[in-house]
Amino acid sequence: MFWLIAAVMTFATLALIVPVILRRNAATTKAAELDLQVYKDQLAEVEKDVANGALPEADAEAVRIEVSRRILAADKRKQAETAASQTSRTTSLVTGVLLALFIGGGTLALYWEIGVPGMPDQPLVARMEAAKIARENRPNQEQAEAAAPPLNVDAAPEYVELVGKLRKVLKTRPTDVKGFRLLANHEARLGNLKEARVAQQRVLDLLGDKASAEDYTDLAEIMIVGAGGYVSPEAETALAKALRLQAKSPRARYYSGLTLAQNGRPDIAYRMWQGLLDEGPEDAPWIALIQAQIGSVARAAGIRIPNQNAPGPSAEQVKNAQSMSVEDRQQMIRGMVAGLSDRLNSDGGTPAEWARLIRAYGVLGETGKADAAWKAAQKAHGQDADAMRVLQEAAQAADITR
Repeated sequence: MFWLIAAVMTFATLALIVPVILRRNAATTKAAELDLQVYKDQLAEVEKDVANGALPEADAEAVRIEVSRRILAADKRKQAETAASQTSRTTSLVTGVLLALFIGGGTLALYWEIGVPGMPDQPLVARMEAAKIARENRPNQEQAEAAAPPLNVDAAPEYVELVGKLRKVLKTRPTDVKGFRLLANHEARLGNLKEARVAQQRVLDLLGDKASAEDYTDLAEIMIVGAGGYVSPEAETALAKALRLQAKSPRARYYSGLTLAQNGRPDIAYRMWQGLLDEGPEDAPWIALIQAQIGSVARAAGIRIPNQNAPGPSAEQVKNAQSMSVEDRQQMIRGMVAGLSDRLNSDGGTPAEWARLIRAYGVLGETGKADAAWKAAQKAHGQDADAMRVLQEAAQAADITR
């Protein structure tokens, strides 16, 4: 039905445009034809005046010669105009054919580039209803953990023994927040995600209102990994609390996008993930995870992205990013941002690279360094209006513009 409607609209457009190009204007008479008819009428009038005796034969002969000369000149012009008209009609025909090919082929090529051929119709009401039903009937965390395949982690016996000792110690120290946070981290490293979830939940219970966005995001991450990548209602609740405490948290936004993608809103998930890709930094752990999935999310949303062939992370990279502790992850990110800063300050860079550096410092909460990068970028690209627009957006995202 879509292709039928598109074809009808294209042919209707061509039917309005092409005939105008091909049609000769019958109301317009060529000047040579008009002159020729006038001269013939003059000859007829001369013969009539001679017959009536109004014009002497000697004078009539001179008039005949002059009018005949003009008739020959007008006939020559008429032949030239006829030849030109035939050439013009041929040109118009070729132009009409080319225009038809351009409109028809151009329309198809444009849709092929920015559209999504083969994408079935997705009525909004039906999609929203299906998403609502799926959300209401999805498994909880314990059901998802039970169905998820176990994580087989090779660990040294000494390490396993040390974690076991930590468990025993914490049984006698039930209010040790640091101890339970450490236990959650090590249980996750051993692949004991259910035990890690319980330990991290204990951290939150002990902290109460003092729990941070990172604490809630850590809990959600443990739940999601333990459920094999599935975002349960409990994990979604933890993410919502994290975002209420820190709306710009990139990890929480990544997992929230995953939640949306799994629950019938790939359009919002795509925008959220694209925002994270734009902010960078390029080597942040969530960037690789997004690149591996954003193509399928875009297709599900009916969005065609410029580059769907960007290399995704290896299984090992994904596993390492998910199992990192908060401290290791932050240290890695800061090291990458520092490397980008050193390169830009020594060798310079594009406006997009400076924008990534400004956004990265904003995400890390280092407003002083973000402001310094903003000033350096202005010094490097202050004369370029387009560059300044890019940099201004990054500075606003980092909350450093004045």
